[in-house]
Amino acid sequence: MLYVVSTPIGNLDDITLRALEILKKVDIIACEDTRHTKILLAKYDINSRLVSYHQHSGEAKSAQIINSLENGEDVALVTDAGTPGISDPGSKLISEVLKAGIEVTPIPGPTAFTPALSISGFDTSEFVFIGFLPHKKGRQTKLKEIESEKRTVVLYESVHRIKKLLRELGETIPDREICVTRELTKKFEEIYRGKPGEVEVKVKEKGEFVVVIEGKK
Repeated sequence: MLYVVSTPIGNLDDITLRALEILKKVDIIACEDTRHTKILLAKYDINSRLVSYHQHSGEAKSAQIINSLENGEDVALVTDAGTPGISDPGSKLISEVLKAGIEVTPIPGPTAFTPALSISGFDTSEFVFIGFLPHKKGRQTKLKEIESEKRTVVLYESVHRIKKLLRELGETIPDREICVTRELTKKFEEIYRGKPGEVEVKVKEKGEFVVVIEGKK
């Protein structure tokens, strides 16, 4: 069986008891970065075998993991932070495993966009999760969609493009309120609120970001 296991987005104490149980009992843990995952496993004295699976993993690596599953081994899929498959390369492996007729079980837990959305103060009865905007092709189209969207919008952005995104939002939706979280659950967690131009001035270019955008009135 393939277990899709959510792991902490920052604070290692956010791991669930069930996730720990699964990570201890599986034969293999497939992870984005073995060095990163080893930090979590060391804290909880988990010694399951690690294999890497990331955005550059090819079909051969997927086939290797599926072969292990077909031979009766249990595999846990984890990402560096949060829930595998959510704006994450693990979605491709999950799809291939399902095509092979192998059972997939979710082990729920942390993911970055839900806590950011929960503290935004915006309407959460309906929302749109975009993930990461395209770097180039299709980016302006997405920004136009955000401009006309009446529901709350949630997206991820990297440290390298957060200022660019805030400038773009300042051009397309200058009067809309946004909430930007940086390094959620970590020591230097910060939350910025205001209009895009106001937030751009304050935001620090360090860490990972979740951007929550008020829907069009």
